[in-house]
Amino acid sequence: MMEFIQHDDDSGTRAQVGIGTLIVFIAMVLVAAIAAGVLVNTAGFLQATAEDTGQESVDQVTERIEVINEHGTVGTNTEYVANLTLTVGLASGADATDLNSTTIKYLSEDSVATLSNNTNALSGDPGTDTAFNVTAVEGTDTDNSFGVLNSEEDRYEVVINAEAIESGSGDSGLEPGETVRLEITTQSGGTTSVVLTMPNQIAGSDPGDPVPV
Repeated sequence: MMEFIQHDDDSGTRAQVGIGTLIVFIAMVLVAAIAAGVLVNTAGFLQATAEDTGQESVDQVTERIEVINEHGTVGTNTEYVANLTLTVGLASGADATDLNSTTIKYLSEDSVATLSNNTNALSGDPGTDTAFNVTAVEGTDTDNSFGVLNSEEDRYEVVINAEAIESGSGDSGLEPGETVRLEITTQSGGTTSVVLTMPNQIAGSDPGDPVPV
């Protein structure tokens, strides 16, 4: 005689457990996908920021103006150097630099000033207490792009009116032996620092005479 074993039907319970597990699995996949998306976006943002920061750092090093030579000019009061003249060009590896977007910080023992290029308004004067003057060195600005250093051959003379700047401290310029620091900053943030020391002896010089600094 054949005997049949009867089992309770729990298939409905098993189906509910299976659906619950599937929902949890899908939720985990969705959370993982969202987290991966956030990580990818964050990584992309950090990479772009790092590239921008790196480029800015490179520009601050390479996009500079080079000071090729310099001299001073004796003022009407022959006890002082009235003007400073710098011959400038592009630093090695630098791109085109507009002197109209360049500033010079002037720091002496008695005075400090930040100068911008105001050549058009100066009408040939050596500058003011807030502006420097620019003139092209003859034969170097072959493309007639006045005020823009865009090739290694371009040369400009930058003239700073120390007499006008120092007048606020009661001086008629820079005294013999006095030191002045100039920081030339381009539009890209590249900075060139120059320290100039006035000659110890200018007595006997005539107004307008050049002197080494």
